[in-house]
Amino acid sequence: MTATSFSVREARTGDVRSIKRLVEPLVQQRILLGKELVVFFESLQEFRVAIDDATGEVIGCGALHVIWEDLGEVRTLAVADGWRGAGVGHALLTSLEAEALKLGLRRLFCLTFEVDFFTQHGFSATDDQLLVDPEVYSELLRSPDEGIAEFLDLSRVKPNTLGNTRMLKSLPA
Repeated sequence: MTATSFSVREARTGDVRSIKRLVEPLVQQRILLGKELVVFFESLQEFRVAIDDATGEVIGCGALHVIWEDLGEVRTLAVADGWRGAGVGHALLTSLEAEALKLGLRRLFCLTFEVDFFTQHGFSATDDQLLVDPEVYSELLRSPDEGIAEFLDLSRVKPNTLGNTRMLKSLPA
């Protein structure tokens, strides 16, 4: 497939099955965590999609999950094979960062194998296990969200995160 033009927009319910199909090969490769279809529907408002302007097909996706008052996580960033290198990931991340700023977030976290991509976009690898103060940490422990457990680096999710790099970016004030 030859990359042509695309646009980025907020995801709609009609995009959910396409998002799942796009993400599934990356789940099989253990690059992204698998999610049930219902979880994609439940988190729909967090997602942006990239759409092939010629076909209307979903060619990329990414989500912004708010972790705490100043901290969000970039999740489920994926681009269709034929569109990699065409700026789709960059456009999705730019859209998610704009949304983060609009929400008042000042830092973005990601757990990724795509270190070079995120480094090029201002993220830095961090070894900090505690990216929040102890009081916030204790609050976050109450979350049932698996992504929060990964952020906190809890032992029960270690098999999911082996080989991933923890990365952080400070957003402009």
